[in-house]
Amino acid sequence: MSGSRIDQKPVRVSPALILAALIVIAALLRFYRLGDWSLEATEIFTLRDSLRLKLTNPRPLSYVLNYVLIRPFRPLDELGLRLLPAMFGVLTIPTFYVITRRLIGAKAALLGTLLLTFSALHVFYSQFARYWSLVMLLCAVYPYAFYLGVRYRDRAALSLGLVTAVVAALAHPVSVLLAGGPAIWLSATYLRPALLKTLWARRGFRWAAVATGVLVALLTIRFIPLLQDWIAMHDRNPGFGQFLNRPKPNGLKQVAYLAAFSEGVTFPVVLGAAAGIFLLWRGRDRVLGQFLTSLAVFPIAFITLLSVRTPVSTFYLVPTLPVFFIGAGVFLERMFEVDWKVRPQWLFPAVLTVIILTAGAPTLVSQYRNGRRFDFRGVGHWMGKRVGHGDVVFSDQPMVLAHYLPEHRVQRLRRPGPLQQSLDSLGTIGGGGALWVVAPAPAHAFRTALKEGGLARWMYDHCQMRNTVGVGRVDFRQQYLQVYRCPTSRQAR
Repeated sequence: MSGSRIDQKPVRVSPALILAALIVIAALLRFYRLGDWSLEATEIFTLRDSLRLKLTNPRPLSYVLNYVLIRPFRPLDELGLRLLPAMFGVLTIPTFYVITRRLIGAKAALLGTLLLTFSALHVFYSQFARYWSLVMLLCAVYPYAFYLGVRYRDRAALSLGLVTAVVAALAHPVSVLLAGGPAIWLSATYLRPALLKTLWARRGFRWAAVATGVLVALLTIRFIPLLQDWIAMHDRNPGFGQFLNRPKPNGLKQVAYLAAFSEGVTFPVVLGAAAGIFLLWRGRDRVLGQFLTSLAVFPIAFITLLSVRTPVSTFYLVPTLPVFFIGAGVFLERMFEVDWKVRPQWLFPAVLTVIILTAGAPTLVSQYRNGRRFDFRGVGHWMGKRVGHGDVVFSDQPMVLAHYLPEHRVQRLRRPGPLQQSLDSLGTIGGGGALWVVAPAPAHAFRTALKEGGLARWMYDHCQMRNTVGVGRVDFRQQYLQVYRCPTSRQAR
């Protein structure tokens, strides 16, 4: 009818439909080009430990799963080793939503799940042949299930939290650190003398206290020796590992460590998470805000302080990642609730969501160019046609290169002394052998550096660069390998 006004209800899309779309997108992002890149870094340890299981391994779960579920059906090659991490990465998407929906509501949970789906860091963990996507999956469940079980007296949630906590500890001991912050927070909140006397009169509380004491004792007996062994290993082998990293003084080291972690998560997500948790703390749910803060602060503070004593990796902060996506989801939900005095009202928060997503877009695009890896497989194929039986090979990741260059022994590249000794020996023998060095090209100021200990000067004086292997990225990380051939003095003449 002309001139009449027809009220139309806004079209609402079912959260289940949105979640299904996010799961499909997550699967595409995490399985695309999954087996295209060579093994790199600690992926080689996954291959070794998945083929030979050890009861003494402190993180056996992913190796056992590879051995039992993957090995009987396909080789544990680049694709085979990454199948389970990719599956766990996809499974994290619905799991994260289901758990966080009970904490912060469906809309905030969907927004947090959206950020997680397109997270370049989570895609990398899902395509990396280690246990980190499994760790994140389990750590997106157990502390929050405990919280729901305690706060709402939900026995099913408590049981789920207990089971997933044990499994998470088997995936990696660092998962246990998530319990530290809530334990301190609960102790400070509830274990006051007057309240403790009242609680102790309850039979259920006494049983819970005994169970908690037994659990703490078991964790102490299990994990304190692991930490001591880890520190002792690095004390016995300074510079142990497969990487050439520029040493940094304490203070700068911790700042760089936290900055690297924040950059991986992306700074907009970190800032949005801080704002979202602050809004929870000051407004809708103070208890939940305190709980999320304790979950993030304790592991980050513990690992950062530990870096003063021994080398640590940003991988060890993976258990805290769900907190950041929960907080960022709360922040975005609040932005959608604000009246921006602009129509359509969703325009500003939608643009803000896109801005947060695009912060990680260059890294996500680059993930499918080189997998965030050095191409040791390409180097191995190139060198296999050129390295003679009498040649000597050095690399900063000797185990990885040896995997792709099986007919040659690869030695660890650290200092110019062993290089000079090998070159002198080749010259003395006179058999025509040469020295080869495979080293990463410097990427940026805080990563791989050949200048430490005079490596770069020695190589430039004695060697010629024969090849550069790698694919350019569109973010600031560049992962090229340079191959040098160092002839003896007789060959040089």
